[in-house]
Amino acid sequence: MKKITKIEPQIPAIPARKKVAAYARVSVESERLHHSLSAQISYYSELIQKNPEWEYAGVYADEGITGTKTDRAEFQQMLADCEAGLIDIILTKSISRFARNTLDLLETVRHLKELGIEVWFEKENIHSLSGDGEVMLTLLASFAQEESISISNNVKWGIRKRMQEGIPNGHFRILGYRWKDDRLVVEPEEAAIVKRIFQNFLDGKSRLETERELEAEGIRSINGCVMRDSNIHHILTNVTYTGNLLLQKQYVADPISKHKKNNHGELPQYYVENTHEPIIDMETFQFVQDEMARRRELGPLANKALNTTCFTGKIKCPYCGVSYIHNQQPDKNPREYWMCGARKKVGGRCPVGGSIIQQKLIDACCDVLGLEEFDSAAFLEQIDIINVPERYKLEFHLKDGTITERDCTPTGHQDCWTPEYRARVSAQRRKTGTNPKGASCFTAKLKCVHCGCNFRGAFQKKVDAEGGKMRYWRCAEHNGCDTVGLREDLLKSLTADVLGVAEFDEGLFRERIDHIDILSASEVTFVFKDGTTNSREWVPPKRVGRPWTDEQRAKFQESIKDAYPPERRQQMSEHMKQLRKERGKAWRKEK
Repeated sequence: MKKITKIEPQIPAIPARKKVAAYARVSVESERLHHSLSAQISYYSELIQKNPEWEYAGVYADEGITGTKTDRAEFQQMLADCEAGLIDIILTKSISRFARNTLDLLETVRHLKELGIEVWFEKENIHSLSGDGEVMLTLLASFAQEESISISNNVKWGIRKRMQEGIPNGHFRILGYRWKDDRLVVEPEEAAIVKRIFQNFLDGKSRLETERELEAEGIRSINGCVMRDSNIHHILTNVTYTGNLLLQKQYVADPISKHKKNNHGELPQYYVENTHEPIIDMETFQFVQDEMARRRELGPLANKALNTTCFTGKIKCPYCGVSYIHNQQPDKNPREYWMCGARKKVGGRCPVGGSIIQQKLIDACCDVLGLEEFDSAAFLEQIDIINVPERYKLEFHLKDGTITERDCTPTGHQDCWTPEYRARVSAQRRKTGTNPKGASCFTAKLKCVHCGCNFRGAFQKKVDAEGGKMRYWRCAEHNGCDTVGLREDLLKSLTADVLGVAEFDEGLFRERIDHIDILSASEVTFVFKDGTTNSREWVPPKRVGRPWTDEQRAKFQESIKDAYPPERRQQMSEHMKQLRKERGKAWRKEK
C-alpha cells in the first residue's frame, strides 16, 4: 500500500524590524548651534529610515539645556517611550550629548538595559549591551564629567575676573530698574513702589502690613507674582537701590547639581560704587538695616501686625529651642492656649507635646508672683522666661535668679462648667431626661424591670437601612441581663399598633405613654400616663443574610481550589481510607 506524506510549503520567517530612535542635544541657545541641532536631527532621521532592518521611532532633541541633569523634557519623553515598549535601540552622537554626569548616565543605561534597550554611542563606538560596554562607559563618562567641571571652572574664572573690574554677571532683573545697554535705568512707576515699601518700614509698619496693602491694590513683583514677605525683605536689604552694586552675593557650589548658595564669606565679594542712579539714598538704606536688626532682636513683639500678649516670646521649649505660639479656639466655649512653635512647622514634632491653657497659665503666674489678680506689668517686670521641661510642667525663671516650678495640667471639660452653663444643661436634661446631644423620644423611656437600668441607644451598621445605619436600644447592664436589643424601626411599628395609629407619631407617644417596661427577651409592657398598661410580645426579627453574588461564589470556589491542591486531596483520601480500615463500619461515631 502506498504511503503518501504531504509536505507543507515553508514560508521564510521575516525578522521583526528593530524600533530605532535617536537623541540629540545642544547646551547653548544660539543660531549656530541651532543649525547644528537641525543637522543632527536630519542626519539621524535619514540614517534610520534608509536601513531596511530598522523602523523609525523618532528623534528626540533638547536645545539650550545642560547635560549634567536628566530632567530634560525630550530626554524624559524618550525614557517614557522606552518603558512603553516603543523603542529598541537609541542612537546618540557621544556620551557627553547623552549625559555629563557619570552617576546619571550609568543609572539611565542600566535601566534601559533591564528593559532590553541598547544605546549606541557613535563617537566612542560603544554599544551598551556589549560585554565591555559598561566598563568603557564608566571611564569615558568620568572624562565627560571632569570636562564639564573644567568648563565650569573656566567660566567661573572669567566671571570673577569681570567682577573684579566691576562688571556684573549678566543682566539680572530687579524691580524699579531696566537695563539699557549695560547700564541700569530707573523705571519711574516701579521706583515709586520701592520708595513706598521703604517709607512704610520707616513709618513703623511691618512687612506683613505692607504685603497686605500691596496685595489689596493688585501690585505685583517684577515677575508678575504677588508681593510676599520674602520679596519685600529682599527689596529692603538690596543695596542696588542705593546706586551701588554688590557682586557675587551667590555662587554655584557644585557644577553638576547647579545648586546655588548665598555667599556668607566663602568667596570674595566686590562692592562697586556709583554704577547707576539711586532710588534710595544710602543714609535711609542704612537706617532701615539698623531698624531691621533692632526688630529682629525684639522678635515677635516688634511686629504690630501680630496679636501679641505679655506671654509672647516668654514661654520657651528647651528641647526645640523655639517659643510657644498663642492660639485661639473659636467655638461655643472659646478658649486660648499655647503650643510649641515647632509643631507648626511641616513635619515638626515636639518631645514635650500637649498645650498650655491660658487661664491655667495665668493662675500659675498669680501663684508664683503672689497676686490675687493677674498684672501683666508685674509679670514682665519680675519674670524672665518660662521653660516647659515636660508635659504640663512650667519652670519659672525670675529675674532675681529664682527658679520655681508649677503644675499646669488642664482639667478638660470641667473648665467650661460655669454655673450658667450647668444650669442650662440641667434644665434641658430635666426636660428630655438626658443630655440633649443624640437624644430620642425613647431616651429614658425604656426600662429594664430586672436591672432597673434604662435602655441606651446606639447606631449599628445595616446595609439596607437609610444612611447605612440603624439605631438599636440595649440595656445598660451588660452582665447577666437576658433582654435583647430592640431595633428602633420595629419598636416604632409596635408602638404605633399599641396607640392605634397607622404610623408612629412622636408627639402622640410623648403625650400618652409614660414609659415602656422590658420584662424579658420576648415581652414588653407599655405604661400609659393614665395608669393603664398594654402588654405585647416582642418577636425579634430573624437574621436574613444576603445571598452571594456570582462573583463572590466564584471567588470562594477558586479559594477552595487553591487551598486543596491535588497533592493534599490525595493525602486526605489516603487518610480517610486508613480510618475506615481501622474503625470499620462505626468509624463516624468514634472520636
